Amino acid sequence: MPLIRPFAGLRPVPERVEDVVAPPYDVLNSSEARERAAGKPMSFLHISKAEIDLPEDTDPYDPRVYAKAAENLQKLVDDGILIRENEARYYVYRLKMGDIVQTGLVAAASVKHYDSNRIRKHEFTRPAKENDRVAQIEALNAQTGPVLLAYKSDDKIDDLLEQVAQSKPLYDLVADDGIGHTLWVVEDQQIADKLSAGFDAMEAIYIADGHHRSASASRVAKTIGGSDEQMSHYFLSVIFPHKQMKIFDYNRVVTDLNGLSKDDFIAKVEKNFSCVKTSAPVKPSKPNEFGMYINGDWYQLNIKPELISNDPVGRLDVSLLANNLLEPILNITDPRTDPRIDFVGGIRGLEGLEKRVDSGEMAVAFSMYATSMEDLMLVADAGEVMPPKSTWFEPKLADGLVSHVLD
Repeated sequence: MPLIRPFAGLRPVPERVEDVVAPPYDVLNSSEARERAAGKPMSFLHISKAEIDLPEDTDPYDPRVYAKAAENLQKLVDDGILIRENEARYYVYRLKMGDIVQTGLVAAASVKHYDSNRIRKHEFTRPAKENDRVAQIEALNAQTGPVLLAYKSDDKIDDLLEQVAQSKPLYDLVADDGIGHTLWVVEDQQIADKLSAGFDAMEAIYIADGHHRSASASRVAKTIGGSDEQMSHYFLSVIFPHKQMKIFDYNRVVTDLNGLSKDDFIAKVEKNFSCVKTSAPVKPSKPNEFGMYINGDWYQLNIKPELISNDPVGRLDVSLLANNLLEPILNITDPRTDPRIDFVGGIRGLEGLEKRVDSGEMAVAFSMYATSMEDLMLVADAGEVMPPKSTWFEPKLADGLVSHVLD
């Protein structure tokens, strides 16, 4: 069983690609998607967020949503906006956001190797979100949201991808969020064969983002049954070298101080952290360093060295903050479910944290040092799970560039 394989992609005709591509389904809520898709009948949001074409009070998990998505997808096919490749292909995909450039491979990844943990995970999934993706895949008979994967950077693979990227691209566009998306078809069979062999030689590849999409693909494959060789037993993925991938900080805000005054709260914090008031916002510059914003003041926190664990999960900054401050002082025992805590992607900047606290919505904010790809892979290799909201990847993959039909 190959780890990855080419597939006959369903994709926009080049002259319509800018009308079709859309942000990932899970970065917009329904109202935001409705606004982004207004006046854009070909936008892939009509498939990935089909509730926007139903009454505004429609539950996104209503069966009518999945039926509408299938209807909208079929219309784009019938109108000649989306076409199917006549043979299996790999694609090379380049993402560009400012000075961040990532060049990876679009491929179908094996459910069998996902189930055996050769495609490694680092997060738990939520049943409701899995069920949503299962219903979407079954309604469309296709996977339209790619799973973001990483491989340990390999010079031979990287060089093959760059070789393809020297040719004329199939698509080259800048989306309305400023992210550049460039896609090439791998036409050279020798290069395709070398890519297949190169990935087959890898011990593992890693899920960066898309745990619900991959878990739902596994469930659908089991429902369909049949041979592991069937295309329904593979899922849509984009695989980047880990050294090119960018994880942003994923910061924390909390609604209250658990009944403590500011002074009492800081006194408790100082038992586990050095705590120094600063004249400027604190963006941590290294692991084990944190910023804290409270009552208009910023503090730099450094955890005491004796509290740092050697465990792959326990040594993560998100774990150190949770285990030594959020839980014992603020009584946040389950960040997944506690409504008192929220998470702010680092791309919003430190001013995003200040705004939440200054408005009175939140009492305290914590700025984090970003988790590294190396730490992510260590956790996955150990078969462990990261705390929730440990990673925020940018730039995001587009929906609609290439979809994977299951037959």
